[in-house]
Amino acid sequence: MTQTSENVTWLTQEAYNQLRAELEYLSGPARVEIAKKIEAAREEGDLRENGGYHAAKEEQGKQELRVRQLTQLLENAKVGEAPADDGTVAPGMVVTVAFDGDESDTETFLLASREYASGDIATYSPQSPLGAGVNGKKVGEDAEYELPNGRTAMVRIVEAKPYQS
Repeated sequence: MTQTSENVTWLTQEAYNQLRAELEYLSGPARVEIAKKIEAAREEGDLRENGGYHAAKEEQGKQELRVRQLTQLLENAKVGEAPADDGTVAPGMVVTVAFDGDESDTETFLLASREYASGDIATYSPQSPLGAGVNGKKVGEDAEYELPNGRTAMVRIVEAKPYQS
């Protein structure tokens, strides 16, 4: 549901709301929770050998990094509509491709930024080689993309439908 072009990230209203809610949680209640963990670990004594303290501080660092990432992402976000269900591959679409035209060798993935990665479906960025190769193609068309070894590969677009969370 996102497409990054320069510093702008396009989001659907739903995606924007989800990321805003995550930012509000991490900036508020989650900060209070981690501060309590750090304080409790501090009370255990010697900080040099206190695994709980170091783990809580590491968790705090990761959380603050995510807050900064979300803040920057949302500051540069433009809210738009979900992609049209017209068979054209675009960010926010679930895409099925057939490798080398072999309809039995397919892969289905969500074309979106990593903020949408989930365990349910593979996610490819529109800037990835495969993502860039299929972006803008229509169902039935072939797309070429570069492999990590420098060679090129072909896929055929089998299906492209808007992602439904």
